[in-house]
Amino acid sequence: MTQTETGGANTVWLTQDAYDKLKAELDHLKGPRRAEIVAEISAARDEGDLKENGGYHAAREEQGKNEARIAQLEDMLRRSEIGETPPDDGIVEPGMLVTYKFEGDDDDEAETFLLLGSREAAPAEGLTVYTPEAPLGAAINGHKRGDTVTYEAPNGKELQVVILDAKPYAG
Repeated sequence: MTQTETGGANTVWLTQDAYDKLKAELDHLKGPRRAEIVAEISAARDEGDLKENGGYHAAREEQGKNEARIAQLEDMLRRSEIGETPPDDGIVEPGMLVTYKFEGDDDDEAETFLLLGSREAAPAEGLTVYTPEAPLGAAINGHKRGDTVTYEAPNGKELQVVILDAKPYAG
């Protein structure tokens, strides 16, 4: 299932693999990492004066970051909708790498992005990500390779794009 078929804008669409990675990270942060930070705080506290104890303050800051990431992951996993990797059928849907160009542009000006329901665990560095709620994502979601689609850009201008390819994101 995709986000648009289920829970709407608050749903986080994830593949089973992405869900498993996030769950493993959460387990690590709540278990071994939390214990390491507590040990660091305790060791720094034993050094004495806390006002001028850089190690103590650094460990407390790390503890805050860890707890914030735990809260973020718990929220994301609670709102997640597990979906299968979409079929390689050329139809645009969450979980697909989409290559498009603006009508009239040459093929060498094509751009590629990942269409997701929200946030995949960690898409490849430098990969643009859109959701089905973004203007371009909403316009092309459900269309197929070869379709020309018109959408309204955030600046109000009507743009036409040609979907050159849509294939499952392999991570």
